[in-house]
Amino acid sequence: MAMLDIKLLREDPERIAANLHDRNVQVFPDLDSEQAGESWAKATVERLRAYDQKVRDLIAAGDNLRREQNENSSAMKKVGKLAKDEQQAARTPLIERGRELREQEKQIAEQHAEAIAARDEAWRRVPNLSHPDVPKGHTDDDHAQLRTWGERRDFAAEGFEPKDHLDIAEALDLVDFASGAKVAGQKFYYLVNEAVLLDLALQRYALDMARKHGFKLHTTPDLARVDILDGLGFNPRGESTQVYSVANSDLCLVGTAEITLGGMVADEILDPEQLPLLVAGLSHCFRTEAGSAGKESRGLYRVHQFTKVELFAFTVGELELSEAMHQRMLDIEEEIFQGLEIPYRVLDIASGDLGGPAYRKYDLEAWMPGRGGWGEITSTSNCTDYQARRLRIRYRPAPVDGKKQKPKMVHMLNGTAVATSRALVAILENNQQADGSVRIPAALQPYCGFDRIGPR
Repeated sequence: MAMLDIKLLREDPERIAANLHDRNVQVFPDLDSEQAGESWAKATVERLRAYDQKVRDLIAAGDNLRREQNENSSAMKKVGKLAKDEQQAARTPLIERGRELREQEKQIAEQHAEAIAARDEAWRRVPNLSHPDVPKGHTDDDHAQLRTWGERRDFAAEGFEPKDHLDIAEALDLVDFASGAKVAGQKFYYLVNEAVLLDLALQRYALDMARKHGFKLHTTPDLARVDILDGLGFNPRGESTQVYSVANSDLCLVGTAEITLGGMVADEILDPEQLPLLVAGLSHCFRTEAGSAGKESRGLYRVHQFTKVELFAFTVGELELSEAMHQRMLDIEEEIFQGLEIPYRVLDIASGDLGGPAYRKYDLEAWMPGRGGWGEITSTSNCTDYQARRLRIRYRPAPVDGKKQKPKMVHMLNGTAVATSRALVAILENNQQADGSVRIPAALQPYCGFDRIGPR
């Protein structure tokens, strides 16, 4: 099943072309946007429509063939009413025609299967539609800053130069990248001493916040089947994947609990009374691509493994309701980081950086004094029915005038409560003191059992 309703391609191809252009998504490698100019998106849609038309033509051909088979069968029945000496002459061409029709039916069935596979393989690469207010563009400068929160410290006024989190953590013996590299490779690490307790404190703080807002708590598997990842829009195989695959199995290590939370009701029809279904998941997250070298990927900011508390919602499949839930999840993320006393800004992510499943996406970026800039700490996306269509997650609306209604697709939303590695970066850098110690945010002190770390 495709991730978008195929009716959109048939009834509103211009919208699909405009969305491909805005997101700069190449469905067909030979129609490269940089080489084909602005016409590549329209050319993509024309090819998609040709694929779809071939499927429809073969369906029509199959229908016509079956009609002819029925006519041939009716003619065979009439042969029995002829005189015996006439029956053989009349039956022979009908038998031969029946044999030809069966062979044609087999060929059309094979062609139809091939045409559907080709169309669906291309159609599944088409991203979700975009919210009309999503900023257009393909670079970080195109994101729209909606607001900021918190005051950035003036370290110069306090009389010292801020360090980045890795220098702080190494001075306080909180992290060990050398041993991590020895055991598992570059960008793996050990948390040490108080950092272990701080990491656990962040997990518990985020879980308590999720429970406060009505989310049912889960610890999720760290593995999921390929078809679940695929259904949610993640690429589990191929050169561009960020997914670790388990050899000799159909399992992958998850990069986010969005996968395991989103897949838990696959192939189910939910009662409307169950919606919105709010779940939160604690999981380890594994990603093969640690990013480019440099300041932005230094230390804990971009690593192969981290722990995360994820928020997930299934809602009735109406935009008004899922958009309200999207705002609710953003509000929770802001409440979490306001409680951690971390200055941040909220971004409405530009079309070219949305990711295939997202209809709209908001990011929280924390101020990180060590880099002298902003760094992403959470995101939340409304994926509408894009993921639900592939995973076949539906709900049955209440009867109307006593008539049972057909199931409809739910809308699915995800959001980060806390990714502990990046939260640690923000806490260490924003709470460093002139004597080398780090102050623990008041919200975490009951979980940690201490109010500062170091100096050693």
